[in-house]
Amino acid sequence: MKLVGISGTIVGSKTRIIVNKVLDQVKKLDPSIEIELLDLKEYNVQFCDGRDPSTYEGDTKKVIETMNSADLFLIGTPIFQSSLSGALKNLIDLTPVETFKNKVMGFVATGGTDQHYLVIENQLKPIAGYFHAYVAPSYVYAQNDHFNSQNEVIDEELLNRIQNLAKELVFMQNALKS
Repeated sequence: MKLVGISGTIVGSKTRIIVNKVLDQVKKLDPSIEIELLDLKEYNVQFCDGRDPSTYEGDTKKVIETMNSADLFLIGTPIFQSSLSGALKNLIDLTPVETFKNKVMGFVATGGTDQHYLVIENQLKPIAGYFHAYVAPSYVYAQNDHFNSQNEVIDEELLNRIQNLAKELVFMQNALKS
């Protein structure tokens, strides 16, 4: 079983930090789960232009193959202008619809303030519904006050939400398998 965690941005570090924290908790809960982090900052992904995904090459092809190899997903995005990142939207557009069908998805988002936590409810969860994915009931939203000046998570409630999301992902995936 493979969990692909996505840091869906090409700037900043907080989204990756939170995605990694959830992935670490998943690994503690179930060491048999293969974990792969897909950090979009590390790839030169082409814009989706509507062609067959199998015709892309280079980093774009590698990213699509990584997505296709997943049994479940942890999707992270910073919130820009009250929406998910363009890089993440592009990745979703590049990924074949059947890649997400009947798979578990969890969500992480980061923002400057508490004002944008509903982007997960109003944008990301409906996208997952379109793909017929199974969505973890809880999610993690982190904002600047949850980190210290070295970008370390200092908020205990946030750490509890990270652990809870990891538990839900493992539970849902194991239930789906059986």
